[in-house]
Amino acid sequence: MTQTHLSERVPESRKGMLKITEIFHSLQGEALQAGLPTVFVRLTGCPLRCSYCDSEYAFYGGEWLHFDDILAEIRRHGTPNVCVTGGEPLAQKRCAEFLTLLCDEGFDVSLETSGAVDITQADRRVSRVMDLKTPASREVSSNAWSNLDHLTAHDQVKFVICSREDYEWARDQVAEKGLPSLCPVLFSPAWGHVDPTQLAEWILADKLPVRFQLQLHKLLWGDTPGK
Repeated sequence: MTQTHLSERVPESRKGMLKITEIFHSLQGEALQAGLPTVFVRLTGCPLRCSYCDSEYAFYGGEWLHFDDILAEIRRHGTPNVCVTGGEPLAQKRCAEFLTLLCDEGFDVSLETSGAVDITQADRRVSRVMDLKTPASREVSSNAWSNLDHLTAHDQVKFVICSREDYEWARDQVAEKGLPSLCPVLFSPAWGHVDPTQLAEWILADKLPVRFQLQLHKLLWGDTPGK
């Protein structure tokens, strides 16, 4: 499934704007920043349809907001940590411009991206947390493998594991592509799909150089949007 970039359809009156599903203050639940109070800016729209998606409500709708209004809402919460997420945030071309603005304003910025979109458009000061889609996601063919050439030690690669088959596939990618030499690698059990303890035991048995993670926000608040 493909999706036209939202920015390609935006009239001049909406330049400097992004289509936003929600902005909220919570604890970062994933990646190396887990546990940090963070403002999340969730952009609307995504070209993928992963089997385990937990933010389908961000596919449609949303509200056009100007960069200045988004920044004002972020500042209201008084934290330096900002996570831009989706949907797929980079599906909106102005996302890259906004990421640079956040960095210029002194925020500590992370980006949650599917890995199906060119990550080079994102400012290198941003910690790009990039998924590699597993077979069970039903989007493995969408992986833009060329993104691996542009990862830095400041970035992160994440695998969401749905099954033993997913685990073995991800384990093979880690070894074949030398991912730990590029950046930290995260293995996360898909919520409700695979037992977290079992995944932890697989990682230990194979002595994988990866970081196991759980979705902290779901342990605290379940599937509640805006948490």
